[in-house]
Amino acid sequence: MRITFHGAAREVTGSCFLVEADGLRFLIDCGLHQGGREADAANRAFPAFDPEALDFVLLTHAHIDHSGLLPRLVNLGFRGPIWCTPATADLLGVLLPDSAHIQEKEAEWANLEKRRKRGELKREIAPLYTVTQAQAALKRLRTVGYDQEVRPHERVRACFRDAGHILGSASIEVWVEAGGEGKSKNRKLVLSGDLGMPGRPLVKDPTPIGEADYLCMESTYGNRLHKGMAETVEELAHAVNDTLLRKKGNVIVPAFAVGRTQELIYLLMDLVRQGRLPRNLAIFVDSPMAGAATEITLRHRNLLDAETRALLDWSRSSPDAPYLRITEDVEDSMALNRIRQGAIIISASGMCDAGRIKHHLKFNLPRPECTVIIAGFQARGTLGRRLVDGAKWVRIFRETVSVRADLYTLGGLSAHADRDALVAWLSHFGKPPRRTFVVHGEEETANGFGALVREGMGWAVEVPEPGSAHEL
Repeated sequence: MRITFHGAAREVTGSCFLVEADGLRFLIDCGLHQGGREADAANRAFPAFDPEALDFVLLTHAHIDHSGLLPRLVNLGFRGPIWCTPATADLLGVLLPDSAHIQEKEAEWANLEKRRKRGELKREIAPLYTVTQAQAALKRLRTVGYDQEVRPHERVRACFRDAGHILGSASIEVWVEAGGEGKSKNRKLVLSGDLGMPGRPLVKDPTPIGEADYLCMESTYGNRLHKGMAETVEELAHAVNDTLLRKKGNVIVPAFAVGRTQELIYLLMDLVRQGRLPRNLAIFVDSPMAGAATEITLRHRNLLDAETRALLDWSRSSPDAPYLRITEDVEDSMALNRIRQGAIIISASGMCDAGRIKHHLKFNLPRPECTVIIAGFQARGTLGRRLVDGAKWVRIFRETVSVRADLYTLGGLSAHADRDALVAWLSHFGKPPRRTFVVHGEEETANGFGALVREGMGWAVEVPEPGSAHEL
């Protein structure tokens, strides 16, 4: 058996692992690379294998860095099933067409820009994939609930466990029959997927797993600890009150449409319920995708934790509950930029590289009375990362925009487990896996976490190179 790391190896995007065993071939995840020109080139070079030869795909969760190349995979010949949880399938129905729409618009924009500079084009830039191709990928989805065994192939068993990261996210246990010539045996591969932080709002805590022959372990925050939740909530309350009550400006929050947006709504509502934020707070979610994801979250109420269900009941009955509006059309989105004060605008994308958030940043970054709250991981090469790194100006829509708004970074809201939570999840294994591959972390982070597990727990740990193949 062999595993090849075609993404999320010494990086945090483009998750895609190819498993091969005696003619059997399947993928775990098929994600989009994010973060600048190198990422775009990697997406266009994908795949380095034959999609037609794949038997199936196992998908840990819906985030685009794990699912965003599925339309390209299908368009290039993949015809097998894509297995995921029901909530993941529902979210993909929103996320993949939206991603395709962005691909189409960015290709259109790039062609217009080339025509402006060079006149007639010899060859137009094609989108990475289209909305039609995304819809075709959705038809290949097959669903299985948590803790239910499925057989995606006669030689494979799989079980999806709640990873506590976002709605529907999973760690996956996979038993593969490999060998041949009367010597076949099961080998158990565990994919942690993106693990959530225990004790966070909305979703339940990650489910522990007790054994594996081989483990692929995420390490996004494997070299640091998150701020405590109480400290994070206090900082959020201060940022909002200082901006709305003292400075009389707006609060702009770039947020992933799935997971982070719903968590922020929860925290803001809870602060209002506690009397720590003004009653009837005006919250605008400027993302049709986030609106749809919020509706899907409510549809899967059984996956939410008890605290979230209680807050939902309060919000439906209390006169003090925040005013929450989800903007749908472009005109409503543009109207938000005419609001000079008193608004909390939550908008995608979470790393500020696409979508409506760029418009809100363009209008509000130059205003010192406003505040930008960064509430999630910002990959290298993204606009969000440049803001976090202290840029005094940024380029948005080919314009230079000064950064005069206050900036808060709320590390405690991460949907990813921190170093100690990752180690705690590993501690449930009764014995070390034969080999552990540390993935989904920037190179320094992955190497550091790998060393921690190797030296502190005595495990056999490797940090695979991008594109490297490993015999199991």
